[in-house]
Amino acid sequence: MRGAKSAKWVAGAAIIALAATACGGGDKDGDKGAGKAGGTFRLGVTEPTAIDPYNAQESEGMLVAHNLFTGLYGVKVDGKLVPALAESATTSEDGKTWTFKIKSGTKFTNGEPVDAESFIRGWTRVAAKASASDVAYHMAGIAGYEDLNTGKSAKLAGLSAPDATTLKVTLSEGDFEFDKKTVHAVFSPVPKVAGAADNKSFNDAPIGNGPFKMQGSWQHNKSITLVRNDDYGLTKAKLDKVEISILNPANSSNLEYQGYQSGTFDWARMPTPQLPVAKAKYEPKKQWLEMDASGVNYLVAFNQNAPLNTPDARKAISYAIDREAIAKGVFQGMMKPATSVLPPSFSEVYQEGVCTTCAKQDKVKAKELAAKSGLKPGTVLNFGYNTGAGHEEWVQAIAQQLKDVLGLNVKLNGKPFKEALAEQQDKKTAGIWRSAWGADYPTADNFLFPLLATGSINEDKEGKALGDNRGRYSNPKYDELLKKARATKDAAARAKIYQEAEKLAIDTDQGLIPLWKRSQYRLANTTKFSNVAMDFFEDPNLAEITLK
Repeated sequence: MRGAKSAKWVAGAAIIALAATACGGGDKDGDKGAGKAGGTFRLGVTEPTAIDPYNAQESEGMLVAHNLFTGLYGVKVDGKLVPALAESATTSEDGKTWTFKIKSGTKFTNGEPVDAESFIRGWTRVAAKASASDVAYHMAGIAGYEDLNTGKSAKLAGLSAPDATTLKVTLSEGDFEFDKKTVHAVFSPVPKVAGAADNKSFNDAPIGNGPFKMQGSWQHNKSITLVRNDDYGLTKAKLDKVEISILNPANSSNLEYQGYQSGTFDWARMPTPQLPVAKAKYEPKKQWLEMDASGVNYLVAFNQNAPLNTPDARKAISYAIDREAIAKGVFQGMMKPATSVLPPSFSEVYQEGVCTTCAKQDKVKAKELAAKSGLKPGTVLNFGYNTGAGHEEWVQAIAQQLKDVLGLNVKLNGKPFKEALAEQQDKKTAGIWRSAWGADYPTADNFLFPLLATGSINEDKEGKALGDNRGRYSNPKYDELLKKARATKDAAARAKIYQEAEKLAIDTDQGLIPLWKRSQYRLANTTKFSNVAMDFFEDPNLAEITLK
């Protein structure tokens, strides 16, 4: 998942959570199921791209979509799959056919039934060409996806409903982890009233089947309000209401922190420079939450345009960066250098040091590779980042290192999130962009396919990259390795293939440039609320929070 517009740019997959949420904080009473119903939980975000599951993508939008809609599976904070509406799942020997039995008797908040057809309706709506969804690629493995996504067909051929509670999915290639992918909100069911993806009334007030429902419509650049869905078909939420204030993206992390300090918010992220101060103040009060998350902070390197259109040029940039110095200096020890794309929490595939250029700054090698690739002193290197999210200090630190080591003319390009997204998607964009990624679902494929596969570029007719491979890395051998891994039934053998793919893309080709592992920090009002935690996506676990 890409693009939190606040301090994280991404909602990642949380794996380690100590006490109620993590080491260092949280309310332990919540672990015992203590608490009562009621209360309003308040937090601030920046303006989402979408809250309708057809295009919900960054953490802000996904926070809302995950609470408005319930799909086949959920996921625990440790990455374990949890059945939601799926009562069972079976797959064929070749991994190409999946059959899901769906819980009967649940409804959308308008009374329409949630059945197999509602899943087909939702998935088809996402993948339709007219929807121009940025996240439709998660469905690319379903048979008929390409025809639907390019407008050759109006149906997703691989989906069928033998009866009201049976969903059959036929894939174009074997995928023994397809069930995990359905955790993403893009796989949500939708009611008939959803209509096409350009249904503005549904976009702003989605009618879902989740633990919460909308109170009124999304007030753009102002607020989103959720209330408990008392007719929810699974375990009901305890909170009465969730008030989400939409903040100015220019200084959102500061506004969140200030709002928490003033009592306006019950949850907050913090600007990087304030982390040690906030920890010292709030950890003794058990209001400090921290965890290692399944994600990576990295630089998008635009592979197809000069000056970074060769592996050697990209490696020169990576070697020139002193990650350790920035982690200790700017982040004050609260971030750790990354030497891989896949996170340590994915222990079966994790390869510490697979990115050779990431292990330690090497000025000599950086200069040698720069000279070899034509990356001469004085070369202009555009360096983009999203503003208002606390990135300025470390971005400036990297820019200075690139100037000092390679003599590059680094042009910093800070943009609000929507403008930043548009620029990254533009085919003419060159240089590097600050980015991060966290798992939408607990598979290596969820990093390696979206960020680096050719199919995740997903250009439209103007050449705009609609997928998450904004750097436009493309290697047919890499793409074939991903296909092979998905179709491998044995988990250990599959892991080895994923490792081979990562080494090719990151060590040989330097398709992108890893920077830091993802450590996440939050403040939570554990004086008023119990069970407050970061979920798999680094968001507050709204459906489990209770009043004390």
